[in-house]
Amino acid sequence: MDVLLLLFAAIALGGLVFLPWMRRRKAVQHAEQGLTVAADPMAGYGFVPLEELDVRLPGPDEELADALAEMHRTRDWRPAAALLQSTGDDWELRWQRVQTLAGAAAFELAQTPPDSAAPTGPRAGGIWLRTWRAEAPKDPGGAQTHAQFLAVQALRDPGSQDFRMILEEARTVCREAALLAPGSPIPYITELAVARGLGERAADFEELWSTVRQRAPHHMGAHLAALPYWSEQWHGSREQAEGFAGRAAAGAPAKSLLPALPLFAVYAHLPEANMVRSLFQSAVVERAIEGAHFALREAPADHPMAPHVRHLLVWFLVRAERYAEAMEQLRLVDGHVGAVPWSYGRSPAAEYAAYRALAIAGWEQLGGTSAGFRAQG
Repeated sequence: MDVLLLLFAAIALGGLVFLPWMRRRKAVQHAEQGLTVAADPMAGYGFVPLEELDVRLPGPDEELADALAEMHRTRDWRPAAALLQSTGDDWELRWQRVQTLAGAAAFELAQTPPDSAAPTGPRAGGIWLRTWRAEAPKDPGGAQTHAQFLAVQALRDPGSQDFRMILEEARTVCREAALLAPGSPIPYITELAVARGLGERAADFEELWSTVRQRAPHHMGAHLAALPYWSEQWHGSREQAEGFAGRAAAGAPAKSLLPALPLFAVYAHLPEANMVRSLFQSAVVERAIEGAHFALREAPADHPMAPHVRHLLVWFLVRAERYAEAMEQLRLVDGHVGAVPWSYGRSPAAEYAAYRALAIAGWEQLGGTSAGFRAQG
């Protein structure tokens, strides 16, 4: 698989929304040991081999994958514009696609920065995004992607001397994008991350959040973008974050994924130490896991954000030694790994595969077999 496609998960979909989450390096190191537990994680189970795992997306999106491939080949922005135009006002799907397109441009720029003598030459990374904005300045998709790109660039390196300057530019582009598509929540969702990075006052953040909710009151992606502001890593506390997630879950309409939001709040506040089994079998974690299970049962199977919930659920279920349940989630997400928690690591595919190996080893220790697993599918 193309190197570009294998490596940009850390910036793509997981980039802006999930960068604020805490990295669980000790847990990942523990999981990597699981690769030695199961002799061959793919043998008989039908799982995708490590080298073929798609790190770009949490789940399949053939239209987006085709657009990315065409843009990488031609450096032409039109496939992206056509994709977003066809997505229309499916706000969950549009948010995910805008993030991925922006992440692709950011990764390309990092890999092939513009040559000072030829800043628009064929090796200039992300040239298609700059050309898109120049040739179609009134295209709301281009403006939304540009705003997200700037936010991703800034939040990748909060210690940079240009951090605030880039975020201020991102906010300006967010507001341009909002004028181009007045009913869209997308620019305001991006602005949530901008406001977080700039350290906006709680009252101002609440006002921005109110604007988002007027346009998309039960948008799962928007709630995931807002949650970090209230977390202790940024401008809130564990109590504030869990309160925000709990209220959203309690007020969720039918067929919503919001009952899974507390799982993300719990993940953000796990202690760096004491990553032991008893923690993952506690009442708080168990309630969050059951909320995620409930959300996945009730929401449409093709909900654009469902794979995000399933990936994090795999992580928790393996840690809680609930291997049969983890295997069921793996059956539904295997092949794509562009999601928290894998996107935090140096090698998302390898870290996902480590947890998959632990799940298989636990499944087999409980008497499960590859034939039994296939029969259940």
